[in-house]
Amino acid sequence: MPKERLKPKPKKMKKSDNNSDIDDNQSFIAHLEALRSMLLSSILAVAILSPLGFYMAPKFIDWLVAVSMPDNLPKLHYFSPMEVFIIQLKAGIVLAFIFASPVIAYQVRKFVLPALYEHEKRFLGWFMILFVILFLSGCAFCIFLILPLVMNFSVGFMSETLEPTIGLANFVNLASGMILAFGIMFQFPLAVLAGVKFGLVSVETLRNLRPYIIVGILILAAIFTPPDVVSQLMLGVPTWLLFEAGVLAASLIEPKND
Repeated sequence: MPKERLKPKPKKMKKSDNNSDIDDNQSFIAHLEALRSMLLSSILAVAILSPLGFYMAPKFIDWLVAVSMPDNLPKLHYFSPMEVFIIQLKAGIVLAFIFASPVIAYQVRKFVLPALYEHEKRFLGWFMILFVILFLSGCAFCIFLILPLVMNFSVGFMSETLEPTIGLANFVNLASGMILAFGIMFQFPLAVLAGVKFGLVSVETLRNLRPYIIVGILILAAIFTPPDVVSQLMLGVPTWLLFEAGVLAASLIEPKND
């Protein structure tokens, strides 16, 4: 009997590269949409709280001057008709950003959360709490200790022939820059913890790089502070101590890999 002709088996369809590209594009667009939503929500929160910031700005500036200015220093001056208004406007925006920081933190957490594992999600919650605590601690450290020290250093040059005439804009710009610098520099231990937790760097590597990190801290302190050794050390030394505390804490949470 003649052999039956075997029918060819239907070929198995492979996933099209075009479909893969489409999925990648859709995923990328979804990420962009989530990022846009986060930015718009954050900007909207700042805009809503801006009137409150503008209302609080004059009182905030007066309080900042009262806390940091020496008693023997004359009052601040302004040198153009709109200078005070512009400075209060800037201060109001900064205050609105501070007031809206919980909403901004929530939006950032909402954006990052889907990409994390369960243990990383728990770490993210503590991360954000520590971020706020360290940032506010750095700001308070600057306002109550560093700014009065800097202004007293400036008054030390006053004599019978020299009298300081400090402008409002100069003082507010100096104060805001230093407050922000201290708030950022106080994040060193948090950066160390995050780097070790997510496997970006090891504790042993940080210990080996300690001399270079200390030099980098001193360079950043020289950039962020006025050109005097006292204020540079007042920023550099606490930052170094916080780095050491971060290394110590990171050694307790470092994953034990073979």
